Amino acid sequence: MKNKIFVVALLSIIIIGNVAAQRLIPLTKRVNVQTELAPADAIIDDEWVAVGTKAEHAICLDSTTLFQGKPSFRFELRKEDNTLAGYSEGETKGRAELSYAYVTADDVKNLTAEQIENSMQAKNIYHHGKGICGQGSTMYYRFSIYVPSTLPDDVNTIFAQWHGVPNRTVVQTPEGIVKQLSDEEFAELLQKMDFKNDTGYDKIYRNDTDGKTVLDKTGKPAFKLSKEPNGWLVDQGGYPPLAFSFSDGYFNIKANANRRFLNDKTDRTNISTGKASTGDVRKSNYKTSTLVYKNDLSQFPKNQWVTFYTQIKWNKFSGISGKIEDEGLIDVMMSYDKKGKEINEHIVDNMKVSVGNNNKEGAYFKFGIYRVGNSTVPVSYNLANYKEGLTPESIK
Repeated sequence: MKNKIFVVALLSIIIIGNVAAQRLIPLTKRVNVQTELAPADAIIDDEWVAVGTKAEHAICLDSTTLFQGKPSFRFELRKEDNTLAGYSEGETKGRAELSYAYVTADDVKNLTAEQIENSMQAKNIYHHGKGICGQGSTMYYRFSIYVPSTLPDDVNTIFAQWHGVPNRTVVQTPEGIVKQLSDEEFAELLQKMDFKNDTGYDKIYRNDTDGKTVLDKTGKPAFKLSKEPNGWLVDQGGYPPLAFSFSDGYFNIKANANRRFLNDKTDRTNISTGKASTGDVRKSNYKTSTLVYKNDLSQFPKNQWVTFYTQIKWNKFSGISGKIEDEGLIDVMMSYDKKGKEINEHIVDNMKVSVGNNNKEGAYFKFGIYRVGNSTVPVSYNLANYKEGLTPESIK
């Protein structure tokens, strides 16, 4: 009888364990939106693709934490999950996010194979897809976050961001001339050189003893890069134009703007959350960083869904001349429950602010975990309920 009870108990544990496992479904397929076409099996809920670490715990469909009766997305980064180089030398970053912008084969069906290849080399294939909001436009956004009470106070993570769209075919010559190349012209340039981050290096092709070009495993000419930079620069982006984050013990919203047509990677204008006050601005010759909002992280509602309704009017720029033709605006409403009463807190009230980069395309939305500042503090929370539209009514 004792053995029978033990077997029944063991089977019950196994069944319960399997059910629990099914309630957290790992989403492990990843897409590089800049260089890849999103396959059908990598598209989530007909609107997302996943980026970042492929760890099974990083992004899950979560049936244990529902939003309005539907599964949400659970994001988690552990101590060892930083897989990216940070902004400063020796720093690391970790990322597990869903991107609203991506491109499918159907989106580029009218392009030739050569045009697709050139666009992939220029890292702008996603310009042909969905989810990018043009500069100078106004857009409304809605999303919700569930933060557990166990979230450490010393986390340093962006949970929602609008990512810039670098002009990868904007280059600066050794003579200091900035110009916009076509995809075809950029592909020709890549025959002679390649770029590490934003810096160009000459390609030195390998020849065999007969003087013939050696091919690599893919059948392309093998080469190594010169030890010294060749003086060419390429636009590679910078800080997100707008980010909602937990850092320095605060919940904060930060807006960045860059009017330079080719981003200067050496200029890291980024306002300090811990030292600045709401409304403070840090400036350089081309960039501004504004602390739009901050409040103690201890005051952020925990163990419940918090919904943000955000209006963004993006800066309008002049292009290569680098002028701001029209400055932006941000408005944020934060909605949550407090002792059974719905609270609608207007945390950013139609603030005029410089927001956006001088990119041809604009910006796109991502949410999840983007752990920065060399932080390895474990972090986890849930996100859901995303929608964007051209009017306030469209996101209700």
